[in-house]
Amino acid sequence: MRKRPPSSALGLPDPDHPVPAIEAVPDDPSRPFWSVMIPTYNCARFLPEALRSVLEQDCCPSAMQIEVIDDASTDDPEDVVDKLGGGRVTFFRQPVNRGAVANFNACLARSRGHLVHILHGDDLVAPGFYRAMAQLAERWPDTALLACRTLVIGETGLLLSVTPRILPCEQPGHDAGPLLFTNPFTFNAVVVRRRFYEAFGGFDLRLPHTADWEMWVRAFVEGGGVMTPEPLAYYRVFEGNDTSRLRRTGENLRDFLRYGEIVRQRVPRFDTRSFRAHVAAQAMEQARLFRSLGDAAAERANEGVWREAVTTGMILRRAARSVFDTLRDLRRKIAGGTS
Repeated sequence: MRKRPPSSALGLPDPDHPVPAIEAVPDDPSRPFWSVMIPTYNCARFLPEALRSVLEQDCCPSAMQIEVIDDASTDDPEDVVDKLGGGRVTFFRQPVNRGAVANFNACLARSRGHLVHILHGDDLVAPGFYRAMAQLAERWPDTALLACRTLVIGETGLLLSVTPRILPCEQPGHDAGPLLFTNPFTFNAVVVRRRFYEAFGGFDLRLPHTADWEMWVRAFVEGGGVMTPEPLAYYRVFEGNDTSRLRRTGENLRDFLRYGEIVRQRVPRFDTRSFRAHVAAQAMEQARLFRSLGDAAAERANEGVWREAVTTGMILRRAARSVFDTLRDLRRKIAGGTS
């Protein structure tokens, strides 16, 4: 077991130790099997649905800790917890807004169960989620990460899509290959054993938008992972949520670049050049999308990310390809004119 990273109280930022330690909890008979930790920030309108999806699967207080950890919201999630929780759900409010990743680390620090499930307050889980994850945990006791597929829904709950199967992950293993260039798991579709967090630390505070992705890669590499092909989590997308806002500024892809720099130190076979080309292609795709929508500011922002992602070699290769294509087309025109 590796030496744990230095501690940081409740996951608060520490520039010298961006991966805070998660202190162990006493392993006694009163410890719950589950910790369902629900981070919230100004999403009280969706919180009732999230809470109901958990409470409908609640076995008993001794087996499942359920707690809402609020990042200083202004829409009164505590009132929702009081009305729906019936004393079953505890509530903790950050004294000031800490940011999403620090709040995730607060969830870990406050958790007590053997299995930790972080469920965003605007998402929910399907019936049978906790039973299926418990079965995976029992079947593969040495595997750190347990996951399922996700049903993607809109603001009103309309089904939009289902995440694909990832066949290599349906058997337990340490191969993070399917996760390196894209994050196939929504946050709420993942359960991690608390002992893994205790050994390898919390979410990386250098990654404001991809900390979950880096954590899943870390868990696969260091502790192993497995998933069920059943779609048992609901992930909500809507205009104005973090994902939509970050695409406009390109910050989602800038965080991809930061993620790549961190992961290449953990995974020796990580192909940095191909990854940067992958991010550059996504930046141009987002720029074209916003051009079609008439959003010039968002288009320019994503073009800026493209310039950050590409290397001199990539630019030279693109220029050479352009020259080659031009010469090829010219030869075809000449050949056609002489026929």
